[in-house]
Amino acid sequence: MYSHIMVGANDIQASKVFYDAVLGAMGHEPGVFDEKGRCFYFTESGIFALTTPIDGNPATHGNGSTIGFAAKDPAQADAWHAAGLANGGTSCEDAPGVRESGLGKLYLAYLRDPSGNKICALHRMG
Repeated sequence: MYSHIMVGANDIQASKVFYDAVLGAMGHEPGVFDEKGRCFYFTESGIFALTTPIDGNPATHGNGSTIGFAAKDPAQADAWHAAGLANGGTSCEDAPGVRESGLGKLYLAYLRDPSGNKICALHRMG
């Protein structure tokens, strides 16, 4: 359904350090910069990117927005969360753990990145 997701960042270098750590905990390669200073993470299922806003205003998080990253198991979600906290992220929502939903049991871990974007590691429990 998605080709890419791009989020705004006020400090691209700090955001790259953060995302290199959290996405690295999931087995993804470090981000690469293009000629415009944007940072891209290429995967088989799509592209995740960081940019300073084109309009020159500060990046702001979307209130009510969450970007979810698939975790292969709860341990990977926990490693993702710990890497984020160690690299400029802040915890939000409840502590990482299992939650019941209409979609079944989910293992969820939430963070805010250095620019305040809300992200989640999600593992669908069997």
